Amino acid sequence: MTAPHFDPNAAAAPDSGIFGLSDTPEDARVVLVPVPFDATTSYRKGASRGPLAIVEASRQIDLFDLDLGRVYEDGIALWERSDEDEARLLAWNARAGELAQPIIDVGGAVSAENALALEEIDAICAALNDQIEAEVGALLDRGKIVGLIGGDHATPFGAIAAHAARFQGMGILHIDAHADLREAFEGFTWSHASIMFNAFRRLSGISRIVQVGIRDFCEAEFELIQSSGGRIEAHFDAALKRELCRGTSWQALCERVVAALPREVYVSLDIDGLNPALCPHTGTPVPGGLSFEELQHLLEVLVDSGRRIVGFDLTEVAPSEDAADEWDANVGARALYKLIGWTRRSQRS
Repeated sequence: MTAPHFDPNAAAAPDSGIFGLSDTPEDARVVLVPVPFDATTSYRKGASRGPLAIVEASRQIDLFDLDLGRVYEDGIALWERSDEDEARLLAWNARAGELAQPIIDVGGAVSAENALALEEIDAICAALNDQIEAEVGALLDRGKIVGLIGGDHATPFGAIAAHAARFQGMGILHIDAHADLREAFEGFTWSHASIMFNAFRRLSGISRIVQVGIRDFCEAEFELIQSSGGRIEAHFDAALKRELCRGTSWQALCERVVAALPREVYVSLDIDGLNPALCPHTGTPVPGGLSFEELQHLLEVLVDSGRRIVGFDLTEVAPSEDAADEWDANVGARALYKLIGWTRRSQRS
């Protein structure tokens, strides 16, 4: 919990933690697990640098929120791995990325050499999933609210698995430009484009996946949605925008989205679900998407419905190569703070 002498109105100290706080994982109610990994990113790399960029940008955010009040007051801290675990994760990303790039360059074409590389990449990603599931599971068992900061959108599988094991029947509110329902995209079992396919096929604790903002998907993904028996419900961006143009309110559309979710919900937010003006350096930007205000209203409607957010992830924030351009990280840090705030509100009510 935030120390009593903490001044939330003051500037953040340069050596402070996320959002300028001094909380530790032991005393904070909310613990954020960073995963700097983007080995299978198929278009533009950079999401592995997202967690650090978000932490740096978070220190200039005003902590009082008009809608949510003192979001920070129960404590927010970044999970700190051992030096050995962190070094291993970074080495995994470097090795898997090195092996993956030639495969990505040829569009996933199959060859004997690629098959050996794919086997090693899948093994690395599976080990990463196990590590993240163990970290998140241990924090959940200590009563923490846990959020994951990616990395690409493959990174939350372990976190989703840990939550699904403890909140049987939970739903996923998936906000994204992409359906992420491809099976082993480009040959990678644990591709960033396969996160929801893997959650759907492999995790029995998930009752339904409700997708919002989807505007880039292949025919096989569309067919999987159609044949899922209602376990996957997609609210395509074009259809939502068409209804807005015809006079349907965003409030009504959000209520429709939320109505399909069970009482306990995990929120998976790929930043490219937003309009790419808000995340221009994300790995796979797509025109269209939600405004920042539409995202916040969707979360508000979710919480006002009485549903409980049990956990969340924020992925695909990729900072610019220009150190002076912090826009992506700025938006990411603000989206993260709102996610934390609405999660706390849902659990208190």
